[in-house]
Amino acid sequence: MTAGTDTRIAALRTDPAMSLLHRSLDVYYGDAERDARMDAFYSRFVTKGDLVFDVGSHVGDHIASFRRLGARVVAVEPQPLCLRALRAIYADDDQVTLVEAVCGAAPGSTRFHVNSANPTVSTASPDFVRAAEGAGGWEGEVWDADIEVPVVTVDALIAEYGEPTFAKIDVEGFEDEVLAGLTRPLPALSFEFTTIARPVASRCLDRLTALGFDGFDVALGDDKSMTFRRWVSATDMTTHLAALPHGANSGDVYCVSRGRLRQLPPPHDPRRR
Repeated sequence: MTAGTDTRIAALRTDPAMSLLHRSLDVYYGDAERDARMDAFYSRFVTKGDLVFDVGSHVGDHIASFRRLGARVVAVEPQPLCLRALRAIYADDDQVTLVEAVCGAAPGSTRFHVNSANPTVSTASPDFVRAAEGAGGWEGEVWDADIEVPVVTVDALIAEYGEPTFAKIDVEGFEDEVLAGLTRPLPALSFEFTTIARPVASRCLDRLTALGFDGFDVALGDDKSMTFRRWVSATDMTTHLAALPHGANSGDVYCVSRGRLRQLPPPHDPRRR
């Protein structure tokens, strides 16, 4: 991050118009130890000069990590408030392209359900909103506004910007729709899962297997620490996710097409030696 970027983030943190994002900005920016863990983790997938898609960018902390690793980033985010923050933070970075949309199965538009008090769980999936109702750990979450947003496919992004080496997909229960708009294997990608929407993860794994992805591992929460530290099958991953306790809440499944990968080590915990 440059000094100018730090200054812009500091200004956003004190801007009353950005008050709903203040907590996210505090959590996701300014923690050097977290930044180092993220960079070490993603360095197995991303190197200088790569193209990365960040689908569901929120306030852009993953953009920051990918840029520190030297990648170009296409960031997809539909929420106006988040986009305002992203445009401010990355205003002077011509290696970051912002796309105001959600990714989905087909181009067009869709209703996007906004959680104004907690924008990080805003979603294009009405099923996700229903699944959260009455679920443990989701008490008090309210999706209080709907907006109409454009939909682009991952295939369309590839046609315009090129094929990414890595894609991060974090869209609160809409991950299967994102993958329905991808028709080719990539070297690697990740998708978020939640224990309130396990069928979405199962559909994602089925889709990825059909596309030619053949290695999977998972990191729970925001820990950036792989569970298996080796690539397992989609069947094993489906079984593992189904057996997780509800309290595990969420995590990210990492998926590789081993025939497309560069010579990379197997997954590991970067804190282990």
